[in-house]
Amino acid sequence: MTPIERLNGIMARLRDPQVGCPWDVAQTFATIAPYTIEEAYEVADAIERGDMDELKSELGDLLFQAVFHARMAQEAGLFDFDDVANAMSDKLVRRHPHVFADETAKADAVQQKARWEDIKAAERASKAQHGVLDDVPVGLPALARAAKLTKRAARVGFDWPSTDEVFDKLHEEVAELRVEIAAGDLEKARDEVGDLLFVVANLARKLGVEPEDALRGANAKFVRRFGFIEAALAKDGRTPDQSDLAEMDGLWDAAKVAERA
Repeated sequence: MTPIERLNGIMARLRDPQVGCPWDVAQTFATIAPYTIEEAYEVADAIERGDMDELKSELGDLLFQAVFHARMAQEAGLFDFDDVANAMSDKLVRRHPHVFADETAKADAVQQKARWEDIKAAERASKAQHGVLDDVPVGLPALARAAKLTKRAARVGFDWPSTDEVFDKLHEEVAELRVEIAAGDLEKARDEVGDLLFVVANLARKLGVEPEDALRGANAKFVRRFGFIEAALAKDGRTPDQSDLAEMDGLWDAAKVAERA
């Protein structure tokens, strides 16, 4: 028995209404989807931390999510795990004609990526998805989807020529946000915050930066530096709520200096 056959067998047992786990039996595609997304993030977290043992474990958890969805589909008579694997194999072969067919290999990775997008566009057309943005998943994290939407639009020429224009738009959105805040219109301010984040995602895309990765890095930096503040205050037997902004701001700057040392 192969590892995947064993895993599929375990999943079938868990889903068996007679002898399986009541929680697993009760699940649906919709209830499992949040766990699938969570496991993908945990894979990314393990990679970012460079923890290969944890990565092995998290990849297993993510694989189990695929097996879970495939098992539910099999029970509904839709498809099974083999169909999923075969569909992925077919897609990889189809999208790499320079490897698996007679097409001449491109000169570099940039051209290969452009060719990949052309093939995906042809696939969308064959599915009657004629809109440029038709298949950008709604379920993506908002920043990642914003970057993908602007990337897709840029492929058909709807893009700023350089980052200079993006910065101009960024300043414009900040000014509009200030106006709504001053007017006390929090609903409009909310919209302007969204516009501002969308432009930032666009800027990241122009710079070749994944906004989700960049924000994760900023989050980690904040946690690290705030931990420095807590540790410094703890030496005096104090906690952040027993300090003030001026002192904590000074410790924040000290944390930055310590990171550069």
